[in-house]
Amino acid sequence: MAIPDYQAIMLPLLRYVSDGKEYAMREVTDALANEFALTMEERQELLPSGQSKTFSNRTNWARTYLKKAGLLGAPRRGHIQITDDGKKVLAQPPSKINVKFLEQFPKFMEFCAKRNDKEDETSDRIDTESRQTPNERLEEAYQKLRDALAAQILKNIAECSPDFFERLVVDLLVAMGYGGSRKEAGKAIGGSGDGGVDGIINEDHLGLDVIYLQAKRWQGSVGRPEIQKFAGALQGHRARKGIFLITSTFTRDAKEYVQNIDSKIVLIDGEQLAQLMIDHNVGVALEARYETKRIDTDYFSEE
Repeated sequence: MAIPDYQAIMLPLLRYVSDGKEYAMREVTDALANEFALTMEERQELLPSGQSKTFSNRTNWARTYLKKAGLLGAPRRGHIQITDDGKKVLAQPPSKINVKFLEQFPKFMEFCAKRNDKEDETSDRIDTESRQTPNERLEEAYQKLRDALAAQILKNIAECSPDFFERLVVDLLVAMGYGGSRKEAGKAIGGSGDGGVDGIINEDHLGLDVIYLQAKRWQGSVGRPEIQKFAGALQGHRARKGIFLITSTFTRDAKEYVQNIDSKIVLIDGEQLAQLMIDHNVGVALEARYETKRIDTDYFSEE
């Protein structure tokens, strides 16, 4: 089944701790994953940022909201325990517990009021309809900004000259740690594409190995025949590694082909190119920086 949203986790979470014992959140998360019959892949799925697991994040937010409503307590670090109010809820169990249900508890409404009364009301409001955690909404907004920026990057690349595109490729590869110095990489890339290869770059600063490069500003999808030509060129140079970088897309046949040959060829399409430029600050400038923080439980430990 799909990973449940954080509101769907609330009632099962409260039921799991209904006996009044203390439970470690790690144990609760594992038990709920079993209850929801999540696959190993679903348990390991990460948020877009890659910083935390999706199910764990949703379970933690379910716990947070139940605590704010007074249905759960935190007897010690990393542990939870049902409260008397939580037991009363389960005495006549509802069909589900969600944000709307929690609004009957004064503590939860006080929590909501504090968040919703902030100066920027649109940024941190409790959304009773959303099935996403605050982390997920933040990451979704961030991803939309990234995707829009990537589209702008590709549009600008399409309008630039071939010489500028070669310099862009050099800047990106050097920023990623390839090619040695920028001067050395600049000399290695460009020219007439001798033997089906546009350039040769060092894999590391010492030049212990080299990577052959093909970089093109193509508009349509690039298929298997073009990749086969590049693979043949690598064999002609007795090369083992290559990067085929384009501004458009690769066909499925092209992607499958590189998985079944001895040479190691990495395909970088236009979307990946733009994302790499964003990651390595090539052709983009920092507009604003936002940090999300969590409590440092080790700091507050008196053990």
